[in-house]
Amino acid sequence: MNLKKTLLSLGIAISPVLFTTPGYAQVQHPFLAAAVEFNPVFHERDKNISHLSQDIERALKKGAKLVVAPEMSTTGYLYSSRKEIAPYVDTIPGVTSDALGKLAKKYDAYIVIGMAEKDKQTGIYYNASVLVGPEGVVGKYRKTHQWEAEEHWAAWGDLGFPVFDTELGKIAINICMDSGYFESARIPAIEGADIIAFPTNSSIQAIYYNQSRAMQNGVYIVEANRNNTEKNFHMVGMSAIWDPDGNKLVEAPYVGKKDPSPKETRIVYAEIDPARYSVRTERLANRRTDLYQPLMLKVAPWDYTTNKTEKEIKSVSIQFEPVIGDKQANIKTVSAMLSKLKNEQLAVLPEYSFTGETAKMSQNAKSWAEEIHGSTFSQMSKLAKANKINLVYSLIEKDKHSKLYVTTVVLDTKGDILGSYRKTHLNADEKQWATAGDEIKTVDIPELGRLGLMSGEDVLYPEVAGILSGKRADMIAIPSSWAGHYGGYVQVNQKAIANPYPAHSMVLWDSVAFSAQAYTIVSNFVGTDNHYKGESALYTLDPLYGLDQAKVASSTQAQLFRASFKTKQNDWWLNQYNMVSSRRPFFYKPLLQQ
Repeated sequence: MNLKKTLLSLGIAISPVLFTTPGYAQVQHPFLAAAVEFNPVFHERDKNISHLSQDIERALKKGAKLVVAPEMSTTGYLYSSRKEIAPYVDTIPGVTSDALGKLAKKYDAYIVIGMAEKDKQTGIYYNASVLVGPEGVVGKYRKTHQWEAEEHWAAWGDLGFPVFDTELGKIAINICMDSGYFESARIPAIEGADIIAFPTNSSIQAIYYNQSRAMQNGVYIVEANRNNTEKNFHMVGMSAIWDPDGNKLVEAPYVGKKDPSPKETRIVYAEIDPARYSVRTERLANRRTDLYQPLMLKVAPWDYTTNKTEKEIKSVSIQFEPVIGDKQANIKTVSAMLSKLKNEQLAVLPEYSFTGETAKMSQNAKSWAEEIHGSTFSQMSKLAKANKINLVYSLIEKDKHSKLYVTTVVLDTKGDILGSYRKTHLNADEKQWATAGDEIKTVDIPELGRLGLMSGEDVLYPEVAGILSGKRADMIAIPSSWAGHYGGYVQVNQKAIANPYPAHSMVLWDSVAFSAQAYTIVSNFVGTDNHYKGESALYTLDPLYGLDQAKVASSTQAQLFRASFKTKQNDWWLNQYNMVSSRRPFFYKPLLQQ
């Protein structure tokens, strides 16, 4: 243990395997986790440690084996300078970890809290979290993706995303703004994390995206927020625990700025089942690490290949019920719907636009396939030209070697092909007959901007949206044939959201829009025979704080689903430029591991 403490004091990342206790036996039965909504008093570190310890002990007495408390629990959050926070920082190990370590040992449990850390050797300050267990300090994490407020006193985290072995499973830590970057949860999952502890001070954004992070990575997330106001910055409560399928196990109530904070620290509890840890392996199994090298690039703050001009876009998703396998019938339907366009500039059709998808695709795909310039192209080219519309459609493509692909094609208003994309992340059925594409792509539409392309199950892999963001896609089109067999609906309490999400908002489609900071147009089929969900949609950059509004189509009816938006949003506080500029690729190399 002395070696471990020495390494921690030096700020050296610790291999969780190195310090696994000999004979460590991970629990096999479910256990209780707790999120403690503790509101620290500004400038009162020692009193905060004392009061926080009492609240944590309440949870431990109730049987919690993992307790998580908020970001900066011992100090409060909004410090303006190193000078102001200097009297309240602490080392790891230090006063804070000693106090919590006694509780962890007494109750044979694990505790994660956020705190302001001072590195013993360098004097550098960090927004950090410490994990203590029965044996003392297990490890620490320094916030990798900071928000502007703490950058006035805290250095960027330098430990990457360590994962720590415990009796409860492998635990990693993210802090607040980290959730805005898919890499923060993805990397610990790749390296074996079962649980991500999430201390936060959130007004909504940081906690909102944890549902998708849990779902994408197949991990539990235990998030602890505050529920009060500090220097006019309000934290909304809503601490939650998410399961590996992105289901909300528990969520604390929303506390608005005008609402009184509860007199007693609020604690919420949920059960974690180690039998569900295997979900992580399933979620990561089909990653395409051969395609992810662009995630190591950071073309920021300069990028002379990007057009910074904002464009007003009017899009339409063509939602209809396909006649399975009957191309001409489906083209006739699409033609009739396109004839009802008004002044839209971009139309997106579902995945497998003119055949639909069936459980027998492996038997039908070969007969339905055609060359990219085949008869379907000829007919769609005429429709694009006649309707003066940029058109996105999907087909089964056969190349000159008779290989089959799930291909998305982009036509301009003259009916010419601007570009195409072969689906890179195939589902289990598609792997029986299709070849996966070898590039994640964007297509430039001269009068509209840069269009990123995804298809169907690509949305399960946040790396795709991350790459499209790096390529500075202004908008993303997702042809889909979704029947509810992956993903799920937004479950976060809508009271905290300035422009609440419509019913049946699909969390992974929304996550694409946020992660890429690109307006995302989804087109899906309807139809009872194949259980298609409909719900074509426009997902936007920031409905949380009121910039824009997500829109969702009918679950059952065919329709021209229209949407309007302005790309870029250069003047909004949250936009693609800011997110790309604050990425930390130095720590992202594990994304290239299987």
